[in-house]
Amino acid sequence: MASGSSAASGWWSVSSALARPDSETIRAARDALADGDAHRCGQFAAAALQRDPASAEGHFLLAMALAESGRIALALQSSERAVALSREASPPASPAMAEYLAHHARLLTLARQEAQARAAADAALASAGEDPLVLDTIGCVYARLSDHAAALPLFERAVAGDPSNMSFRYNLASTYGFFGRVADAEIHYEELLKANPEDGRAHLGLATLRRQTATGNHVARLETALQRANDPVDRLRIHYAAAKEYEDLGDHAATYRHLSTGNRAHKARLGYTIESDEATVAAIETAFARPDYFSGDSGVADAPIFVIGLPRTGTTLVDRIISSHPQIQSAGELQAMPLAVKRLSQSPSRLVLDPDTIEAMHDVAPQDVGIAYVQRARQHGGAQAPVFTDKFPLNFLYVGFIARALPEARIVCLRRHPMDSVWSTYKTLFATGSPYYRWSYDLMDTAHYYLLFDRLMAFWARQFPGRVLELGYEALIADQEAETRRLIAHCGLSWSDACLAFHKNTAAVATPSAQQVRQPLNADSVGKWRAYADRLDDVTRLFGKNGISLD
Repeated sequence: MASGSSAASGWWSVSSALARPDSETIRAARDALADGDAHRCGQFAAAALQRDPASAEGHFLLAMALAESGRIALALQSSERAVALSREASPPASPAMAEYLAHHARLLTLARQEAQARAAADAALASAGEDPLVLDTIGCVYARLSDHAAALPLFERAVAGDPSNMSFRYNLASTYGFFGRVADAEIHYEELLKANPEDGRAHLGLATLRRQTATGNHVARLETALQRANDPVDRLRIHYAAAKEYEDLGDHAATYRHLSTGNRAHKARLGYTIESDEATVAAIETAFARPDYFSGDSGVADAPIFVIGLPRTGTTLVDRIISSHPQIQSAGELQAMPLAVKRLSQSPSRLVLDPDTIEAMHDVAPQDVGIAYVQRARQHGGAQAPVFTDKFPLNFLYVGFIARALPEARIVCLRRHPMDSVWSTYKTLFATGSPYYRWSYDLMDTAHYYLLFDRLMAFWARQFPGRVLELGYEALIADQEAETRRLIAHCGLSWSDACLAFHKNTAAVATPSAQQVRQPLNADSVGKWRAYADRLDDVTRLFGKNGISLD
């Protein structure tokens, strides 16, 4: 039975659509998809497939409806069928084939099948004409695979083909920002705001592109947008944008007001409590304290360099320094280790890492994890060099898995002044749907998370002495060459002067530090927390009670 037919049975009601001619049914499905009505699209697609199970267009439209409904595995089945049928019926370079392959690639990224996604995206590009949606879709796949250089020209072509599509413009603007093309990014963010003055993504993107000045800022426009915006996520982004600009202007009271207001509302929507992360860290310590936990040798010879720590503590800077070495590529923030652990644990829990997943890893062989990590990591564009960096900060939770699964890997942990660590994280908006940074929307949650990080790094130092180089952000600022030489030596690399000129590196940076790392090393971010010291009294007291030095 065709995959689309099996997916349709028992789910989509098709009786009302059966009376339409085939072409009209397909057109109705297309119209429903364009209107964002996944259910109607699925109904019409299922009706078309009931008449003709070999309809490539029917399978494709059903795949899109299934994907919109969150049924990715079923969507992939229908998408694969659409591609196969199109290959049989159409020339290899047909527009339909390009569209089907582009969306098939997108679905594969959602299913974390990166290698297959890359192959499908490459095939789609070979067939693509100048359809803006197809070009943008392929570009989004490359961007998800950290290949922003491949994505950029596709986003440019998509905007050229359909300048009125604001989603295309946002993808282009943010990618320009990754490459430090500030003026180009500003043009497209301004177009977004012409179309929608309350677009929080555009406001935040503009605010973070450059340092704002008394004669060049957007604070008045941001305050107006905040009064008019109704969408809670737009409001959150505008609050962060306003906080960034007010801090640039030295208005610390307004900065704190916007952050506390926006974060308080967002935390309430998330319903997060620190106890869940406390339980996870306790489970890690308990597990790795057992001599028989995750035990055994690994012969995996790959030697990636992991840059770990809390976010906004210099991880992007250090990744940039290392990847400026001629032998090293940066793979960006991979989730290859978290996903390898989760898959091999076979834990049914919904969280990527939790006590159940940790316990389920007890008898898993380290070599299996190492192989799974390398296979997944190598699917990304930045991980093709013999040695690459993986700078997912929260890999600090996985040091035990890394150390045993990848015996040749090097690990560098960034340490920053505790108060600057808390403040810098609190004032940075991460992906609003990310499960990793839910603690960052409350000052005391962030402070408690710092305590968990500090405790776990001390545990790893006892369990795996010498495996992790702890590098101080302030020490690096104070003596760039000496600390850089220590870093490069720990990574097992020969010295290269290029590591001191990291700001000349032209590769994309897809983190909040994208503009900072394009400047020479400076102390501008050191001690920023002191401007808010009176508002951080509770954090100071908590650290004092727990023996955290603030000297």
